[in-house]
Amino acid sequence: VPCSMGTIGRIAGGTSDNLLIRAADVCLKERRPLIVVPRETPYNLIHLDNMTRLTRQGGIVVPASPHFYDHPKTIEELVDTVVAKILMHLGAMRDAADIVKPWKGISIPKAAKQKTPSVKHLAKVRAKKK
Repeated sequence: VPCSMGTIGRIAGGTSDNLLIRAADVCLKERRPLIVVPRETPYNLIHLDNMTRLTRQGGIVVPASPHFYDHPKTIEELVDTVVAKILMHLGAMRDAADIVKPWKGISIPKAAKQKTPSVKHLAKVRAKKK
């Protein structure tokens, strides 16, 4: 953590040109967990292709994107959300509730729960105005 797009490309391509890439190659070969956390954004098509190839080969791509739904107050709390995702993928922890608050869903205000007018209804309203 973090992993450059160049490293992800070399892992996906199976080049094994250094010890890090070789270790990742062995993880994939032996079906061991391989988690990469890309550091660059935004992604271009080559990045997406390499991450897709790596995922198809058995790797896990966990973007370093913290969540904001529990309104973190410090940088450490933001980092904790990414660390919790990584640890859960590794199986090092079953529940991240002791590090970050679990997502409880969203509450929808009453006004937003009202039925949205259909296209037919809007067409009728427009026709009446003419």
